[in-house]
Amino acid sequence: MDKREIKSIIEALLFTWGDPLSLKDISSIIGISKEDAYNIINDMIEEFNYNRRGVQIVQFNDKYQLSTRPEHHEWISKLYTPKTSKGLSNAALETLSIIAYKQPITKTEIEAIRGVKCDKALNTLLDKKLIKEVGRLEKTGRPILYGTTDEFLLQFGLKSIDELPELKDLTEIDLENIE
Repeated sequence: MDKREIKSIIEALLFTWGDPLSLKDISSIIGISKEDAYNIINDMIEEFNYNRRGVQIVQFNDKYQLSTRPEHHEWISKLYTPKTSKGLSNAALETLSIIAYKQPITKTEIEAIRGVKCDKALNTLLDKKLIKEVGRLEKTGRPILYGTTDEFLLQFGLKSIDELPELKDLTEIDLENIE
């Protein structure tokens, strides 16, 4: 099978599946090494960008997904009326930030950092599939540990959790506010 045919198959797989596909799955389906699949997908990403195609291949963690370009949102939004979806409240955003930076983390630890209950925020984040249960702590009551999902990475345009911006020390932030 030549490289052009492999690219065509990968594009078809990503288009048909819709959800993110792992490099392992792609290479296994096509019957090529992960390294070859990785190189070919990166070629495709460059080609799609160079040719300013209406779709792009986005990569996060070890997964790939076909998506429309964000700069075409204005025109795509004219095509359909999306279901009304509320954004995240400040409480949900604070809770999500804490989970993203401190994961895995329990509800009690989140509440200790925020100083308030976070049941509603957690339910909202779980419903939107931005967080998930990643396990349980081995102590009395076996509290649930929360972490972010691939959907979180996709929604925030991150390839991995390592791309989160660095947190400044609180003292640094306080000093900036004083000046």
